Amino acid sequence: MSGSMETNTTEEDSFTTMHEILNVSSMVVLSGICLLGITGNGLVIWFVAFRMKKTVNSVWFLSVAFADFTFSLFLPLTITYIALSYYWPFGTFMCKLNRFSIYLNMSASVLQLTVISIDRCISVVFPIWCRNHRTVRLAVKVILAIWIISLLLNVFYFINTHIYDVGDEFVYCLDNWVMHDVHIVLFVIAFTIIIFCYTVIFLRIRRNHRVTSNKPFKVIAAVIISFFICWFPYHVFAIMSSYGSKTWNPNIWLVIAIGRSISSLLAYSNSCVNPLLYVFIGQDFKQKLWSAIKSGFERTFIEETNLTDQNRHRFLPNLAISQM
Repeated sequence: MSGSMETNTTEEDSFTTMHEILNVSSMVVLSGICLLGITGNGLVIWFVAFRMKKTVNSVWFLSVAFADFTFSLFLPLTITYIALSYYWPFGTFMCKLNRFSIYLNMSASVLQLTVISIDRCISVVFPIWCRNHRTVRLAVKVILAIWIISLLLNVFYFINTHIYDVGDEFVYCLDNWVMHDVHIVLFVIAFTIIIFCYTVIFLRIRRNHRVTSNKPFKVIAAVIISFFICWFPYHVFAIMSSYGSKTWNPNIWLVIAIGRSISSLLAYSNSCVNPLLYVFIGQDFKQKLWSAIKSGFERTFIEETNLTDQNRHRFLPNLAISQM
């Protein structure tokens, strides 16, 4: 009897230690994601909106960066939630808004990447039509439609997310799991379309060697691949935890819980990956970005120097007068 009690105590201690390690690791990783996501996507938004020529591709990049930027802004709430051992101190409205932002980013991103893939496919297969009809105005309209659809898809989360008070120590912020199936279906359909589009592009390029992908093609492909890598494990563990929780033993459930925690971090990391891809893969983007930053600093320093010179000229006559 005492042996079984010692075994249970050891297992509980191991579980507690593992839980604490996961929490600390999650806070560290999420803090890094938050910092990179806000600064990186903020820089991309500034550069694309004010320093880059308005093109269809720039509209795509701007919308994706905006989704990741807004998502990163809410990460401090999640970090605080974990730091307080899953005690939610921000009230019902912020609980709803925080969960809503997570799923809004996911659905908006997957819809945007699907539209971008269709755009690339049409550009390769129907280049003449694109030359006449593929405009910035049309791209903006498509992006607005995507955001409206994403908002409508995720209103359910805002309505059905609540805080649950369990004594004085725990106040959980939880959403209804019914809508997770919708996101999984959306994910599967979207990536089926994406794979189809890039298969058509690949076959078209192989058949007609004159058709070549332009430089943004590599960046867009990298963005889509990274999104799939980041979000696919999250959906796998979401399905496993939703449909197998009643049949698995505690050990398997523990593995699934750890997998969900790690896959969530991987999914969240997608919000800071794209700016790095733009810099390391998009050579033109990197050169234009650094030249814009350099010119901005140079202009700032020149203005400060001129202002200092003007103040000096104003100060010298006053000094001469005071000495008279």
